[in-house]
Amino acid sequence: MKLDTPEFKALFSPELTTLSSLFKEYGYELRIAGGAVRDLLMKIQPKDLDFATTATPDQMKEMFNAESIRMINTKGEKHGTITPRINDKENFEVTTLRIDVRTDGRHADVEFTTDWKLDANRRDLTINSMFLGLDGTVYDYFGGYQDLLQRKLIFVGDASTRIQEDYLRILRYFRFYGRIAEHANCHEERTLQAIKENVDGLSGISGERIWSELERILRGNFAGDIMKIMLSLGIGPHIGLPVEPNLIEFDRVWNQQHVDRLHPITLLVALLRNQEEMMKFHARVKLSAYQRDLGLFVIEHRQEKLSVNSLLPYQLLVVNSKGKVSDTREWVIEVLKYRGDISLRNEFELWNMPKFPLSGNILKERGVQGGKIMGSVIQKLKQTWAESNFTLSSEDLLKMLPDILSELDVKPKR
Repeated sequence: MKLDTPEFKALFSPELTTLSSLFKEYGYELRIAGGAVRDLLMKIQPKDLDFATTATPDQMKEMFNAESIRMINTKGEKHGTITPRINDKENFEVTTLRIDVRTDGRHADVEFTTDWKLDANRRDLTINSMFLGLDGTVYDYFGGYQDLLQRKLIFVGDASTRIQEDYLRILRYFRFYGRIAEHANCHEERTLQAIKENVDGLSGISGERIWSELERILRGNFAGDIMKIMLSLGIGPHIGLPVEPNLIEFDRVWNQQHVDRLHPITLLVALLRNQEEMMKFHARVKLSAYQRDLGLFVIEHRQEKLSVNSLLPYQLLVVNSKGKVSDTREWVIEVLKYRGDISLRNEFELWNMPKFPLSGNILKERGVQGGKIMGSVIQKLKQTWAESNFTLSSEDLLKMLPDILSELDVKPKR
């Protein structure tokens, strides 16, 4: 079949036309590879283009040097990737066709080839194994287009073999399921069996690679259903999750999601019973500081907070924030989403914290010592200020200072 869609035509910048003409002139084939082909067949404009070619890296370098085209990012050369920068405007990653000679479940030693089918055979899923000629011809060696039409996720060839070449493909399978599938639980039994037999291999995959895939699974369609399938196959302990995650709480949180998606961390911590389990997960996958602190915050504050004014406890979390107020606001919103409290969340989002009317310097002038004592006094004053619905002035608060110092058993400096 040939592709002639607006999305395909939109790819042809002057730079891509130059690249295409160059390969043709030198007698090498050049095709678009992998995910971009899948996206174009789904009428999605691809974000990135990867190219495959019959030219070896040395042949490409010779060609680009002869045409005075600059090449950048030489790190990819050992894997067969050369990156020319055309017209000093657009970069293109072009990789020589290759086959895997040896694999260890994470990395592969490769040999170059000119056989397009052999290269397609080393790719993970049939929907990712297609090529697209720059004349619009689709090259589909393993039925990827039919699988795409049926929204089916099938490994190229034998599933166990593909997985053992790179165990991260287990998580890639579930990520693409969330992108492609139309229904939550339409996995092929033989695929799930192959995954179950190979889950131990995930223990050897770096935490950063694990989280890169898992985060996208949690953001995707059917995230809750996919996570439960993954856990049933024994994946959890290999990616930093407890042997017995809290599936009842996870079900509750997933099923009461409304219009707004939860942050991936907010959904994930429903599986965790305490902050210790959160820190074990963090140790495995190397979260960012923001993600780690969000998880700890949600676990600490997800229980109901009893108060006459239901908004006040969440306002106080912002008022007493020791970090960035903007981060704390976002985390409070995630807590309220986790709890499914839409009306309180809407009320909180409309609230903007006024400026606290006192400063440490003013309190020092009134004899309050610095350090921990100052922190305790300010926290108590802020709570009193918040309980007044933020109406007390600096003068009002200073009148209360003696009582607060007495309550804290602190004597002012003279």
